[in-house]
Amino acid sequence: MGLFSFTKEIAIDLGTANTIIIHNDKIVIDEPSIVALDTKTGKLIAVGTEAQQMQGKEPEGIRTVRPLRKGVIADFNAAELMIRGLIKKVSTKSNWFSPSLRMVVGIPSGSTEVEIRAVRDSSEHAGGRDVYMIYEPMAAALGIGLDVQAPEGNMIVDIGGGSSEIAVISLGGIVSNKSIQIAGDDLTDDIQQHMRRAHNIKVGERTAELIKMNVGSALTELENPPEDYIVHGPNHMTALPMEVPVSYQEISHCIEKSISKIEAAVLSALEQTPPELYADIVRNGIWLAGGGALLRGLDKRLVDKIGIPFHIAEDPLLAVARGTGVALKNINKFKFLIR
Repeated sequence: MGLFSFTKEIAIDLGTANTIIIHNDKIVIDEPSIVALDTKTGKLIAVGTEAQQMQGKEPEGIRTVRPLRKGVIADFNAAELMIRGLIKKVSTKSNWFSPSLRMVVGIPSGSTEVEIRAVRDSSEHAGGRDVYMIYEPMAAALGIGLDVQAPEGNMIVDIGGGSSEIAVISLGGIVSNKSIQIAGDDLTDDIQQHMRRAHNIKVGERTAELIKMNVGSALTELENPPEDYIVHGPNHMTALPMEVPVSYQEISHCIEKSISKIEAAVLSALEQTPPELYADIVRNGIWLAGGGALLRGLDKRLVDKIGIPFHIAEDPLLAVARGTGVALKNINKFKFLIR
C-alpha cells in the first residue's frame, strides 16, 4: 500500500527565529525563519540558511524578510513562500505529484482568532489539506515527555525568539497562561543598543545574536564564566574600525530589564494558578524550553527569585518541534488540537 499513500504527514514548529519540520519522527528541516525575495517580482530567491547568509548583506534587487514577528505572522505572503520553500526542501526529487499534506503547526498560546486564521491560511496555501494547530507550551510539554493528560499540574516556560509563553497544563488543557512579547529578539535588540551607547560601535542583528550566544548571561556571577567575546565593527561617529572585548557581566547588565519582565510574567502566571495545581508545580518543578532556556544562569536566577526548582528541557530548542511530532502521531487521540 506504500505506493498509494499519498498523504504526507509533517509537523511544523513555526518559530520567529527558526522553523523546524518533522517527517517520519525525524527532523528534516531546522533552518532560520527568513526568506530572500526579489524586490521587483516578489519571487522567492532563497529560504532558510541561504537567506540568512544574505541578511544584512543584500544588494539592490534582493530583500530579506523575517515573516514572523513576536511569534505571529507579520508578512502573510512571505510566510506562505517560506513554508512552501521549506516543504519543497523536504519533498524528495522523485515525487511526480505532490501528495496532499497533513500538518500539525505550533502556534503561540496567546494567539487571537485572526492570528490563528493567518497560520491556517498560510499552511493551506502552502499545500496543507488537513491542518491542525497546537499551542506551543502544550507542544513543549509533549516534547519534554510530560503526560499532559494526567490530572496534575505542570508548568512550562517557553522562551522563543519573538514571545515567551508561560502555561500551566493539566488534563490535556491549558489552565492558566501568560504570553509576553519579550524574548530572544528583545535581548538581541538590548545588546545592539548597549553596544552603540556604551562603546559607540555599530553592530548588526547577526553580530548581536552571536554576542548573546557567546557571552549572554542572566547573572552577573557565574561559576564557570565564558571568555570575553571580541566584537569588530565601525565606530558610530568616525566609521573607523573598532575592536571591543565584551564580558558576560556587561551583557547581563544590559539585558537585565528584559529578563526581569520574563520573571514577572512567570510570577503572574503562578498567581493565577489554582492552589491544587500550585502544589503539583512546587513538587514537579517548572520546565524551561525554547532557545531562551540556553541563556547562562537563567535557571539559577529564577530558582533564587521564585523558590521553585527549574529544569531545563534536554534539547530546549527542539522541545516544541518534538511535541508537534508527537501530536501528529496522536491526531485522533488528542482533543486539544485546533482544527
